[in-house]
Amino acid sequence: MIDPIAVLDREADAIITEAAAALERSQQRHYAEAGPQAVRERMQLLLGLVRESVSTHDLVPIVEYSTRLAHERFDAGFDIREVLTAFNVLEETIWGKVLEAVPAAEFANAIGLVGTVFGAGRDALSCTYVSLASKQHVPSLDLSALFRGGR
Repeated sequence: MIDPIAVLDREADAIITEAAAALERSQQRHYAEAGPQAVRERMQLLLGLVRESVSTHDLVPIVEYSTRLAHERFDAGFDIREVLTAFNVLEETIWGKVLEAVPAAEFANAIGLVGTVFGAGRDALSCTYVSLASKQHVPSLDLSALFRGGR
């Protein structure tokens, strides 16, 4: 059995490089203005949080980060699409690396772990953005049942 964490660790530089390049190709205004080094640092931070959440089977780090990020990016005038694009390109890049390394019989578990973490992050990000934009509280989805039973 190949541990998805081992893949994330071994492929971290390649994941960050590929995700940053994909985000640059998407031509998101605020990320283009931030520059390549800032984008790499942001991708590295997000990858670290994904790794932490996958390895500990704890969604709190990614949810807390996504909520803070939504506040920061909303206040800075980012469109939610820009931030979701950053999440999406990183997730897609991770999936590619994991699927290259993990035997087909283990795809569901590996992709399920990564997908659940990104889903929780996107949910927190989106609900916070909507709450800020509408000035109303928007409840989050309860994804805990998807993440139970992990190890």
